[in-house]
This record gives sequence, structure tokens and C-alpha cells, in this order.
Amino acid sequence: MKTYKAVPRKTLLTSALLAALAAPAWAQDAPAAGSDPVDPATLDTVQVTGIRGSLQSSMNLKRDSQGVVDGIVAEDIGKFPDTNLAESLQRISGVSIDRTSSGEGSKVTVRGIGPDYNLVLLNGRQMPASNLGNGGGGLNGSRSFDFANLASESISAVEIYKTSRADNPAGGIGATINIKTLRPLESAPVISLGLKAVNDSSNDNLPRTLQGSNITGELSGIFSQRYADDRFGVALSASHQERDSGFNQATVAEGWATFYGNNTTDWRALPQPGQGYSDRISNRPGPNDVYARPQNTAYNVNGVQRQRTNAQATFQWKPADNVTTTLDYTYVENKVQQQRSELSVWFNYGPGDSIWTNGPVSAPIIYSEDMTNSDVSMGGARLATKTDMQSLGFNVDWEVNNALDLSFDAHNSTAESQPDSPYGSAGVLGVAAFVRGKTTVDYSGDLPIINIALPPGGVQASDALVTGSVFQNSYNKSKVQQYQGRGTFRFADYSALDFGIGHTQVENRSASAIMQRNSWGGLGSPSDYADDIWYSDNMARYFKSFSGHSDPRLTGQFLVFDFDRLIDRAAQVGTASDPACPSCYYAPSEYSEDIRTTEKTRSAYLQYRTTFDWSMPLHIGAGVRYEQTEVESNAMVRVPTGISWGSANELNIVYAADSSFVGGRGKYDYVLPNVDLKLDLSDSLALRGSYSRTLGRPSWTQIQSGQSLADIVRTQGGSGSRGNPGLEPLISDNFDMSLEWYYGEASYASVGFFRKNIKNFISDTVVRENSGNLHTPVGGAYWNEALASCGGTDMPCIRDYIFTNHAGDPGVNFTGVNSAGQLTGTIEGLPTDPIAGFDVTVPANQHSDHLDGWEVAVQHLFGQSGFGVAANYTKVKSGLTFNNLSLGDQYPMIGLSDSANLVAFYDKNAWQIRAAYNWRDKFLNGIGGQGPNPNYTAAYGQLDLNISYAVSEQLTLSLEAINLTDETMRTYSRHTNMLRYATQTGPRYMFGVRYKF
Repeated sequence: MKTYKAVPRKTLLTSALLAALAAPAWAQDAPAAGSDPVDPATLDTVQVTGIRGSLQSSMNLKRDSQGVVDGIVAEDIGKFPDTNLAESLQRISGVSIDRTSSGEGSKVTVRGIGPDYNLVLLNGRQMPASNLGNGGGGLNGSRSFDFANLASESISAVEIYKTSRADNPAGGIGATINIKTLRPLESAPVISLGLKAVNDSSNDNLPRTLQGSNITGELSGIFSQRYADDRFGVALSASHQERDSGFNQATVAEGWATFYGNNTTDWRALPQPGQGYSDRISNRPGPNDVYARPQNTAYNVNGVQRQRTNAQATFQWKPADNVTTTLDYTYVENKVQQQRSELSVWFNYGPGDSIWTNGPVSAPIIYSEDMTNSDVSMGGARLATKTDMQSLGFNVDWEVNNALDLSFDAHNSTAESQPDSPYGSAGVLGVAAFVRGKTTVDYSGDLPIINIALPPGGVQASDALVTGSVFQNSYNKSKVQQYQGRGTFRFADYSALDFGIGHTQVENRSASAIMQRNSWGGLGSPSDYADDIWYSDNMARYFKSFSGHSDPRLTGQFLVFDFDRLIDRAAQVGTASDPACPSCYYAPSEYSEDIRTTEKTRSAYLQYRTTFDWSMPLHIGAGVRYEQTEVESNAMVRVPTGISWGSANELNIVYAADSSFVGGRGKYDYVLPNVDLKLDLSDSLALRGSYSRTLGRPSWTQIQSGQSLADIVRTQGGSGSRGNPGLEPLISDNFDMSLEWYYGEASYASVGFFRKNIKNFISDTVVRENSGNLHTPVGGAYWNEALASCGGTDMPCIRDYIFTNHAGDPGVNFTGVNSAGQLTGTIEGLPTDPIAGFDVTVPANQHSDHLDGWEVAVQHLFGQSGFGVAANYTKVKSGLTFNNLSLGDQYPMIGLSDSANLVAFYDKNAWQIRAAYNWRDKFLNGIGGQGPNPNYTAAYGQLDLNISYAVSEQLTLSLEAINLTDETMRTYSRHTNMLRYATQTGPRYMFGVRYKF
């Protein structure tokens, strides 16, 4: 094992000389695209590996950088602290992460600023970002980079620039994150091979037909060598990972209809005292309270399989001592498949018993509705997506003379996400048994307890049949072409002037199509389906991490089915009014929505750096960056023509056969200044102050042209969205001050304050509009007549009444009777019926506010004992919060939360042991679910453990445990009882072997 050699403190003259002789500032602190010149702060260090070496290198980066910079350095070539980059980044103060449903780190939030406003670079180059969003369907507008696509084996370091500088590319308000990969002429030669066996315990907690393999593998290798007297270098790295996992959720996926207690105009609201079934309501919300009723509640189980392949080739050549050229290629492929089975119940806002919490936000404790032969929904889904990223870049660094350095970089990078199955990116098949009676849910615990009145024997295979189906084909492609020229001119007084120009063109395309069969009342009859297609299971088995899973009230019986076989059978079932439709069960090949946006940005910057040789040396960096961006967006939109009511809970928009493209343009330009000051109070104590102006660009859907409406309309109306290509970016004036004390070997303590004054804040305002003047049967003459007969909003009763009394009348198409005795067919909106309202989400620059916070960090080694600890805490505060008592439009900041980390480790001789606990406080993760309702993610903490043993200098064994204490995640609306998602995953274990040749 190599021992640590302390870095001697430089004299002021040496510091100034090294700063003056350094390459351009971006190359020093966030290396110029494609190049990684040696940082002067590391010139007199010895290569150190292991946890201590990684922490020492990260501390040096923080100490010697211009502005506030944090980072993580690989513990050894091919060995990053965590197998997932996002999970490594969350160890840094001020950084928190978003996780996928299966518990893996995916996207990062920095200092309360969400993933869309953090810019990710690969070796100084802007990277494209593509994904298909939640559930694999719809249009994706996110700019956020998904770190789950990148393996960590080829990563040498990740740097997080929390303060901006003129030589930083623009686009990150929270931070600019630079991912650095191996460069053969700048690292020691190595040949290594790694193997891992992965066991994800969540895979065992699934129905047998959803399970993957209990043990999956990872393979990685690195080859890096120098030739021709170190003038030519080759680095090759590759990895392939397979992971089979699962997650189980209790959900209120359709959200909560929210009211004030005195609401008397919305038919979905609770009856007022003395009216209707008000006598069955206990502790009714007060007139000024806010309360909400659920649209549905469900349990689902999900099997997930992922195959991730990464490869990188880098070639470096020095034709002369003062010229270095670099050619590199990066390839990423990430395939994900998911299978889901569910048990769900839908509510109609009808009569029932309920008990409510006290206000001012009142939520149901117990909620029930009366049902007769309603549906026990047991749908299934198949999701399959593939994301590819390819990046080809070329770089030349030229040291013209002792005073001038120049560099040029060009790269062409593409990311593409698309379906990976004939069922499309997401295929959903509805299944139901129409045997449901009174339905009750207890929302008071971590797990909602669903209780269903069922006939003797419960749900039987002989009762089940296919209902409606939805198959989606979504697509997202992002392409970045970037050219950068940079230089540094050094003056005789050891000062330096950095300069550069750049051109970046980003093309983003997001498209979708949907094939929907609206046979939600039942396709055929149960006798059309063989009983052995289904088998019975119980949901209670799969939620053991939640208290309440063994509650005797829980109705968990559901039917799991063979998705492929049931699809084949459903394609053959039809009636005279609804003929068999084999093509209905595959995703359409032609897109019905298609957004194509091009962003062209030209930039130029100047930055001056110098040091004043005072008794307390003062280092100054001051610069200015100019950015001009042109936006052009073209969107294909569908033309809605009407509304058709096809089942009790769902109405569907009818569209014209042809779509049309709508275009729009926008343009903006900004001057972005920055000043960074560092005062060396002593050899070990530094005071920093920084100011910078940064911008954050709108999402792709926010700047789209045209408007899109959701296909499904509820009785209260529908939803939709439209964009504005003329939106301005967010502009943030950032102020930072920190005090840093470097008191020992790899040991330091720091405290920092930051403030961001943000204007042009883009808020999604929900506007109630009569989009397209579409008429809905809800509230029409037929509806009102049936309402009087049914005595309330009993949806099946209303439909049956209309079919019984108006079959054949205008707009009423009666087709028959389903297995539950309910009449089937469609009821069309007539010109005399009311015009449907739509909650249309519209982005606008309409708010300004501030965000401020504190970061405290400490890192300490306990002498030569091998033990050490690192801890940090970030406190964030802003006026950009959500008011739960308001039902109007609001402009909160997504992702704002406090966070903390505690890492304890041992690194001595052959052993390395690290236990890391990460905690993130409650935060707002989005708005939605029947109007402008908040979605909060509850506070979450996770413990991970990593143990490695060096058998020899060549052979290392490792054991890792992720989510060791089996934590669960929970998302809710205005009250903790208003559940949105409660998610259970499970611990993940990895055993690895790494051999260096």
C-alpha cells in the first residue's frame, strides 16, 4: 500500500507562479472540453488510492479551486465510491437525489435547485439528455440528465461547481457538474477486470410470473497504456450490468379532488349538513377547511429488468511537446423492462360513510362509497424502453509559447430513448371482475387498507374479463453539436486573461402516439376467457415493510395473468358493435404528437485572474460571459372534435383523422458577470466570497408550440398543456460566502452561506378553459334526467338510465349488456350539452423570489488509526413554497429540501470499510393529480455499506449493501393521509472481484 505524503503549503510566489503557468481556468478547475491538464495543486503530491486518497484529492480540489467547488475522486482507477454516480454525488453537501421507483439514484438537486436547472458536462462538454418520463408514455420535456445511464467504472472524478465563472458553460443555476473520464497520457497505465454478482432482495418479493433472476452479474474492464515514449496513449473501458429488481406500491394515482368545506356548486363535493348522506359523515370538514376526496386507490407489484452497457475509447497523441490531441468516443445503452399487476378500486364521489381529520386541511381517515356489481380492477402493464447515447469528440491543446495557450474542441453527441417492445414504450391491459360491493379505505396508516365487500369466495377467474387497453409509443431524441475555442494569456506580473468563444446547437424531439380501446365496461363476457389464463394471489404478501400489511380488513385477493396470452385472446373477442381488433393491442407506428425544437446559442467570455501579495494573500477572478440563444419550435397537434362517454368513470376525446404542425420562435441574450475572491487568512484558513449571474433554460415542453389534451376526460372535465417558445430563461443572481479551515491530513471544516435571487421564474399556471368547445354529456339533458331518477351521482345508474330510456336517440349508441348486468355503449356530447372545461397547464415567466441556505461540512481522519468520518448538513429556505390552504395557482420551487450525510470509514492495510447514511427532508416533487395539488415526498434516509479486502496488490474482494435497513418511500398531497404513492423496494447486495494485471 502506498502511504500518504502531505502536500506542503506553497509560498505566495510559488502559488502565483503555478496559477500563472496553469492552463485555462476551465481546464484547471473544470477542464477544457476533451483535455485534463495537471492541476498545479497536485504537482507535488504522490498518487494515493483508497478512501483516504479519494477524500484527500477531493479536499485539494475544494481548497485550490476558484469559487466554491466540491467533488469526488475515484478511490483507484476503475473504483468509484459508489456503483451509481448519483448515489456518490449525494454524499456532497447541498446535493440530494431523486430515485427511480426501484430505488436507484437517478437525478440530482443542488442547493434546492431541481435537476432541470443543473448543467451536466462530460469532460467539459454539454451532454444531451433523453428519457421517456414516468411510465414510459406521453411527451418528455425534461432537460435533466439521468445518471443511472452511466456506469461508474470509467469515471475518474466528478466536479460540482456551485458558483459560476465566465468560462463555465451557461445553463446551471444550481450547479455545473463535470464528469471526468480516464485520459491515457494523464494517468498511470493499467489493465484491470471486475466482476460482480448482484442480489436485489426486491426481486423475491413479487408474484412468480414477475420475478427475474435472483443473481445477476456485472462485468467491467479497463485498458490504458502509453506508447512511443509517452507520446501516444490508448484507453479503452467497457462495462455491462444486468439487474433484476422490483418495487411494490400503494397508490392514489389519479389524485384527490380538492374543495373548501363550504363548496355547494361542485357535484363531487360532500353534501352540506342536513343534505343527502351528510348523516353518514363523521367530523365533517368545516366551511373554511380544505379537504379532498380520492378518485381511486390501488396496490400494484412491479418486476423490473435492466441491462446497461457502457463503452469508451480515448486516443491521445502528442505530435510535439507543446501540442496534445485527443479523440474520444463514448457509448451508452440502457434497456429497461417492467411488468406490473395491480388491484385497484375506483370511486364515483357518491354516497358512503366517512371519518375526517381536523382542519384546516382535513383528510379522510376512513372513506367508503356504496357500490353494486362495480368493477374490481386488476389490470396489468408491460413497459420496455431503450436509451442510447453516443458522443464523438476531438480536442487540440496547443501551448503556443510561455505566455499563450490555445485549445479547440468539437463534439457531436446524441441521446435517444424509444420503445423496445411491439407493445410500445408502455402497454396497459385492463382486467376486471364486476363483483364489487361497498368499498372502504382506511388512509390513517403508512399503508392504505382497502376493504371490498365481495361475494362468497371472493374474486374468481370465472368472473374476470378484459376491459379497456392503452398502448403508447413514445420517443425522445436530443442532439448536441458544440464547438469551443479557448485560450489563456499570461502577463509578466503572474496574472492571466482567459478568453473563449463557443457555438452550441441543441435539437430536441419528443413524440408520442397512443392506441386505446375504450371497452372499459367489459370486452365480451367472462366465458370468452379460459380460466387458466389467471391465477389467484394476495397483495398482502408483498407489502411486509409497511405496518398494516397483515390487517385482517385488507382485501388483497387479485388475479395475475399471462399478459401475452391474454393479449392474443382479447384480440379475437368482439361483438357486432365492437368488432375484434387485433391491431388495438400494439403500439401505433405513426406519431399523433410531435415536438421538434432547435436551440442555437453563441457565447463569448473574458476572465481575468490575479493574486495580490499582501500579508494575507488575496486571489481574484473576475469575468463576464455573453450568451445569445435563438429558439425555434414546431409541434404537431391533434384536432379534438368531440367527447364520448364509454364507461362509468371515463370519457374520451374524439380526434380528427389528420393532425397539423404549429410553429413558433423565441430569442434572448444575457450578459453574465462573475467575481470570485479568496483571502488566505493563514496557511490553513481561507475566506471566500463570490458573486455570479446564471441562467436556467425552460423545459422543452414549456417552449413547445401548440396545445395537447389528455385523452381521458373525467366527469369534472379534462386536462391539457401548451407551451410558449418566447419564454425567457430563469435568471439568478448568486451570492456565496464561506470559511474553510484545513487543519490536518485530509481533514477540514467549512461553513458557507449562499443566496440566490431568482427572477423570470417559470410557473405552470393551471387555467380553466373551454378548449375546442367540446360538448360533454355530463350536465346535459340526458344526464340531468337520469340524475333525478338515480337520486345522486351514481355513474353506472346514470348510464343505465340513459341507455334504457334514450337508446337510439341522438348521441346514444347502445351496444348490449356486460357480465355485471350493466348496459354498454357510448354517449356522445351533443351541441345542446355543456361545454367541457379543461385544466390547461400554461407556463409563464411570472414570479421572482429568493432562496438562501447554509452548508456545514467536516471531514476528519483520526491520525494513523485508519478511522475517519465525514459529515455535512445543508439548510435551505425560500419563499418559493406551496400553501396547502390555497386552491389557486401557486409558484413553488420543486425539490427544495434540507439534507444531511454521515460517512464513517476505516482504511488501513488491506481493509476498506465505509458506512454512509444519507438523509433528505420532505420536499415538493411536483404539482398534479386533479388540479393544482402538491405532491410531497416524505423525509427519507438510507444506510449503505461497502467493505473491500485487498488479497494482494492485484486482487481485491468487495461486498456492498444498498438500503441496508429496507427503507420505504412515501409521497402524499396536502395531508399525510392524502397518499399518492407508498413504495417498497428492498436491500440490494453485491459481491465483487477486481483484478489488476
